[in-house]
Amino acid sequence: MATAPHLTLWGVGTSRTVRPHWAMAELGLTYETRAIGPRTGETKTAEYTKLNPRQKVPLLQDGDFAIGESAAIVAYLSRTYGGPGRSLIPEDKAQYAKWLEWCFFIVTELDSTSLYVMRRHSADALGPIYGIAPDVVAKAGEYFREQLRHVEVALADGRTFLMGDQFTSADILLTTCLDWAIAYGVGICDNAHPYLERIQARPGYRSGMAANMTPTPPSAPVKKQA
Repeated sequence: MATAPHLTLWGVGTSRTVRPHWAMAELGLTYETRAIGPRTGETKTAEYTKLNPRQKVPLLQDGDFAIGESAAIVAYLSRTYGGPGRSLIPEDKAQYAKWLEWCFFIVTELDSTSLYVMRRHSADALGPIYGIAPDVVAKAGEYFREQLRHVEVALADGRTFLMGDQFTSADILLTTCLDWAIAYGVGICDNAHPYLERIQARPGYRSGMAANMTPTPPSAPVKKQA
């Protein structure tokens, strides 16, 4: 495994910020947390905007390098700091391609096209900001359940993880969406329940969830040891 020179993760408290916290735990990495949240004004400071002009969380700093977008951060961490027994990306070329397919499917069809649309237009979420639209929320929920059939088919053969016997970052992305869907009352397919229970029993999952909820002020970074 490569040696991490200095890792700082910005962002806590969302279904997307938990992903890199979880990946850090799975990879056994030590890092600093800057516990800022979205829509708090903390992402719009001059300091943070210089690091991430998109003014979004999460953001990872690895020395002088910075990268945003939760799925990209997880993939970067997996590629850079994974190793024997801690690899979150398949080595085989065909399996690697299938891993990419799952990652892109999850972040586009399940996350941004379905769950985030629900969040943006729900009265008890971001609807007051972006517009309350019950019909849009209902349709997004239907679309999520429709797309989840692909997960149902993949898990129907009794595989332990999306990629078979190997836990990968695709499982991190999927689990956060399943957790999100349950919280929103959307419901998930039957064979996703035992899958979710297996994933949630992982020490990395529990550590990542705990780190994601740390109420540490941005001015007082705290080191996290997985």
